[in-house]
Amino acid sequence: MKILLTTVALTLLLAISYSQDSRSLPNYMTDYEKSIYGEYLKNLPHDNVQDQNPPPGPVRTMAEWEECQGIIITWTSFTSILGQIVKYAQVEGKVFIICTDSNAVKSYLQANSIPLVNLRFLITNFDTIWCRDYGPWAVYSNNSDTIRVIDWIYNRPRPLDDVTPVFFANYVGIPIHQTITSPNDLIATGGNFMVDGNGTGFSSQLILNENPSKTEAQVNAIMSSYMGITRYIKMQTLPYDVIHHIDMHIKLLDEETLLVGQYPTGIADGPQIELNLQYILANYLTCYGRPYKVVRIVMPPDASGNYPNTGGDYRTYTNSLIINKTVIIPNYELRYDTTALRIYRESMPGYNVVGIDCNQIIPSLGAVHCITKEIGVFEPIFISHAALANTSNTTQPYEVKAYIHTKSGVASAKVYWSLDTASGFSQLNMTAAADTFRANIPAQPLNTKIYYYISANSNSGRTVTKPLPAPHGNFQFKVTNTNGITQTGNNVPGKFELYQNYPNPFNPTTKIKFDIPNSVGVARLRNGQAYMRPVQLKVYDILGREVATLVNENLQPGTYSVNWNASNYSSGIYFYRIETEGFVDIKRMIMIK
Repeated sequence: MKILLTTVALTLLLAISYSQDSRSLPNYMTDYEKSIYGEYLKNLPHDNVQDQNPPPGPVRTMAEWEECQGIIITWTSFTSILGQIVKYAQVEGKVFIICTDSNAVKSYLQANSIPLVNLRFLITNFDTIWCRDYGPWAVYSNNSDTIRVIDWIYNRPRPLDDVTPVFFANYVGIPIHQTITSPNDLIATGGNFMVDGNGTGFSSQLILNENPSKTEAQVNAIMSSYMGITRYIKMQTLPYDVIHHIDMHIKLLDEETLLVGQYPTGIADGPQIELNLQYILANYLTCYGRPYKVVRIVMPPDASGNYPNTGGDYRTYTNSLIINKTVIIPNYELRYDTTALRIYRESMPGYNVVGIDCNQIIPSLGAVHCITKEIGVFEPIFISHAALANTSNTTQPYEVKAYIHTKSGVASAKVYWSLDTASGFSQLNMTAAADTFRANIPAQPLNTKIYYYISANSNSGRTVTKPLPAPHGNFQFKVTNTNGITQTGNNVPGKFELYQNYPNPFNPTTKIKFDIPNSVGVARLRNGQAYMRPVQLKVYDILGREVATLVNENLQPGTYSVNWNASNYSSGIYFYRIETEGFVDIKRMIMIK
């Protein structure tokens, strides 16, 4: 059905398209756009309305680390950044380029020695570069069957951008479902949505603020029926993040790992980011029922040393793109970039992590993630697996269990495991009960590190691994009881404390004790339980290299001790460092063999 535009809508459309240079518009709304936004929403120019019903359920929104057929970009301003994205992304899949002149794009790429590989040109009009926010969202019926596109109302008065999901869905032949008419009308933006692929979604409260006529329950219901979001976590907006998009300060690296931007204490949005993180950790577990792991990454100042609270650019490393086995992150200055790249590579082993200079685009409040949008494959093999944790078990096999589903059916599934990846992996066939597959890795002695990954084949001949970059990237766990953490008392300490290890010097084991108090001396409760703090206790050598992680979990207030067995390490000076919310301490210890 085609709805005729009203006179008002036509007037607004012309005003937006011709009264400003729309293709250089920032990610935030200009003053002019703010002045017309209310009238624009009253007269939305829906000139290409398609299916407005929810997809036939149940549906599942794919996570960014799942297998993609490619990404979408819009070719307009910031061509040097777009060109680099094409360079890295085309190796991993198709690059759908929205543009008005494909020859101009080809000429630019060739002039910059970028191959014309895996490119698809979608010739159409558009308003801006920010396709993460207005682009299509990929969901699957029945977890991994038919791929579908979900189209929200874009939260900017940019009508040409807003019709992009319809154009793309028609181009590739994917069914589309639109949240554009009552009672399912929903205003939303892609940069403010993060999903774990297992039904959990994250946004700032912008999603509620921009839909004032709806209750939170109604917003949740729309996200559930259209996108399969059964748990929708919403955080407070940040004081200095003008657009209030969570991809500017937080990112899921996998189902259980949060990459969180970190400012110096008390600076800019740092305090609210920390409060948001603690809200998540105190109230939610991962889709596998475990505490989230947290990886911190710096939010650097601009070239003049200013942060957003003093007029500096909103530099962020969380605004990155995962496309199959490559991760593209924004870069700004070598002294910060080097650390950011290292953190990504340590947190996402096996991935090709590359950087793109984003100094030109970041003043417009966006970077790599904001100008890209991933699209899933037509027939995914969905593997959901809770990675095995460290264990003290030396007698019983270690069960690897996974939910595996694909449209054509699973032909076979295997676990590959190794004690030394340089020597290759052994293979175990997984047995199936419905969509649950199992295999047992043989028991190993103490101080053994085990590497493994899952591989599944579909009846249609497709193969996918979990993690995606396996075997170079894999799951790992240790057989050890030396790092077992023990709560040693029932009294709640009044302050943080990291004690000197005992004995010291030691050979080869030593005990480290620490205290975790209540928050500001007051117990916070969660389901009748005391508030849990994220705690990391790590060991470093004399050169500052991390050699062991003794604790990386959420702990209730109390006194704890943990043992470290250094039998595999050389004699010398080591440092142990504890970090939890608002507290960091370091102490020295000596191991003498």
